[in-house]
Amino acid sequence: MGFADEVWWSRLAYPSLHSWTKPDQPLRLQELALAKDDPDPKALACYGWLVRANDHIPEQMLLRFVSGRPVSAITPQFLAWCCQRLAAQGKTALVLIWDNASWHKSQEVRRWIKAHNQQVKQAGSGVRILPCLLPSKSPWLNPIEPKWIHGKRAVVEPDRLLSAQELSERVYDHFACDPLRHLSIPEKVA
Repeated sequence: MGFADEVWWSRLAYPSLHSWTKPDQPLRLQELALAKDDPDPKALACYGWLVRANDHIPEQMLLRFVSGRPVSAITPQFLAWCCQRLAAQGKTALVLIWDNASWHKSQEVRRWIKAHNQQVKQAGSGVRILPCLLPSKSPWLNPIEPKWIHGKRAVVEPDRLLSAQELSERVYDHFACDPLRHLSIPEKVA
């Protein structure tokens, strides 16, 4: 069973922070701004998959950053990657719990899941996907949500603007994940 979600890691906006300081040394956060020649995006989108601990594996977060934003054309790449990871562990099914984002329940994604499951059934091997949508407007039901909040607080840099590369490295380090190539929509060759 896995809990999936997407998150934006902002290079500019601070997460909600709480801090104890001495009365004569208040905490000062600077408002950050992008330089006009900064080639990096303001924020990075990321798919996440929380796998709960069981007898064989500890709880783990698995991440895939996205070039651009999460859309229906990229979601199947993420799902295929999740299935590859599970197949390597000898698993045969993924109960995938996620919210009602449009790119989770789009026709394109539903068609891909159906085709994928048919292919697994015909081949007699692979990982089937059973998607379970959470009720609308209920993020507290997805245990990955607090992981995002704690992660944002852990990677923030109060004194300077992080590059996109630095930000993604900090996120990977915080969640103890291996850096991977960003998911992207393949460009169509004319």
